[in-house]
Amino acid sequence: MKIALVTGAGRGIGREIARQLAEQGMTVFAGVRDDSHAPEGTRPVLLDVTDAAAAANAAKTIGEEFGRLDVLVNNAAVCGDFGVSPADATGEHMRITYEVSVFGVVTVTHAMIPLLRASGEGRIVNMTTRLASVALTSAREGLNAEWRMLAYNSAKSALNALTVLYANELSESGILVNAVDPGHCATDLTGHTGTRMAAEGAAMAVRMATITGDGPTGTFSSEEGQLPW
Repeated sequence: MKIALVTGAGRGIGREIARQLAEQGMTVFAGVRDDSHAPEGTRPVLLDVTDAAAAANAAKTIGEEFGRLDVLVNNAAVCGDFGVSPADATGEHMRITYEVSVFGVVTVTHAMIPLLRASGEGRIVNMTTRLASVALTSAREGLNAEWRMLAYNSAKSALNALTVLYANELSESGILVNAVDPGHCATDLTGHTGTRMAAEGAAMAVRMATITGDGPTGTFSSEEGQLPW
């Protein structure tokens, strides 16, 4: 049986990822701030991704029982500048967003790497967005032209860079690391403006979480295929 941890699993896409992985027979630890928010069929673990002690405790909990972690989905994120133009974004907008969406990913991933290495076939899925694509933003068209958020978009660009660096570093341990764009989903994060349901957005992440050893690593993709960095 595979062992998985999903951060930000109390709502939206993260909740759906945790639920769908559990449906596939995995033991899923749902990283939540409140035990009652964990989806049915999962095991809640209290996890504030900005708290290194909480990440270490989560790793200890998983390690003491199973000795390994097969899947880590870094889903937890915030958008500290929703509706704010780049010209009006402040350092505080950046700090709020990066604390969870970048530093939080590093905090949790660092705590889980020993368990992922123990798996021998670990998978890391980083939930990103096509808004992180510098190439698409430079084109000044489509969603990237409409959703111009300095903090959120750049934080996800940083997450994409982390994905490649982790992929290169961990490849010899059999760990595959990929960034996934779930599409524009109707969740709290988007103010429910998206055209896709959370369950649809979760599907690609679940697919990447369950790829075989000959699968890709260091990629940035959506259901439509590879996305430009």
